[in-house]
Amino acid sequence: MDVYELSYPGNISIESDEQFSLAIGFFDGLHKGHQTVIKKAIEKAKALGIRSAVMTFNPHPSHVLGGGENKIGYITPFEEKKRLLNSMGVDVMFVVEFDKPLAALQPAMFVDLFIKKMGVKHVTAGFDYSFGSKGAGNMESMAELADGVYGTTVVGKITDEEDKISSTRIRELLSIGNVEAASLLLGRDLRTIGTVVHGEKKGRQLGFPTANVNPPEGCILPANGVYAVRLLFDGLSLDGVCNVGVKPTFNNPDIKAPMVEVHVLNFDEDIYGKEVAVEWVEHIRGEIKFESLDALISQIGQDKKTAQEILTSR
Repeated sequence: MDVYELSYPGNISIESDEQFSLAIGFFDGLHKGHQTVIKKAIEKAKALGIRSAVMTFNPHPSHVLGGGENKIGYITPFEEKKRLLNSMGVDVMFVVEFDKPLAALQPAMFVDLFIKKMGVKHVTAGFDYSFGSKGAGNMESMAELADGVYGTTVVGKITDEEDKISSTRIRELLSIGNVEAASLLLGRDLRTIGTVVHGEKKGRQLGFPTANVNPPEGCILPANGVYAVRLLFDGLSLDGVCNVGVKPTFNNPDIKAPMVEVHVLNFDEDIYGKEVAVEWVEHIRGEIKFESLDALISQIGQDKKTAQEILTSR
């Protein structure tokens, strides 16, 4: 998959005369709704004999237009989004820098620069996609601005038995630790990619060594608690139990941001510095402050047993 990074006004062209069937949107999470949009674009590309492409934006608009407290965490940070798009068979990924100059573009100018001049012959997006200054453009105006240069496909609302499948719903589910329901909307288990770093080695002292995973900045994590997970690296998929949180039993005032600590079952090799993926399978319990280390050790033993039962059943 070819990746092009674009920006306005400095870099709004590519050295190619190829034509594209384009899926456009932010696509955070690449959930089942997003997958439908992208698959439609791929199908159209095959029908027209041109390349399939996805245009996404970085960073999230909330990081530019919202206040400091309104920044939305990423379900799929950039590298994970790129991996998933490649696995779907997308030929080209356009990553447009989202900043205030881009946000101020009028819809017609956005279409001229990022659709017509990019060799796009078909645009596919969800029914609620908006673009241009203050979101004034929508898929109806996208079609009106085409001037015969490109066609459009609008994908309607994709729902499950409860409601529209959306990134907002997934974030809400993760905020209460419901990774199982979030995974159903994603169409796959949620993954968090990060590097294994040195920690305080509290787990090893308790008899349960952990891999401390440092996730990408801005990555959204499930609610603090204990989860059955798989740890993926070097072609391996290992069962584990993961604690996300601030370890309240140890009362360390330096720990403010949640930590991701994975105890891999039946494994005790040195994997410091490795890039790994934590695949979240099921929530076991919330984070608890224990009155004694013996109580904590006993609970971790139970958590290991629970996680093994969950993962074996899968």
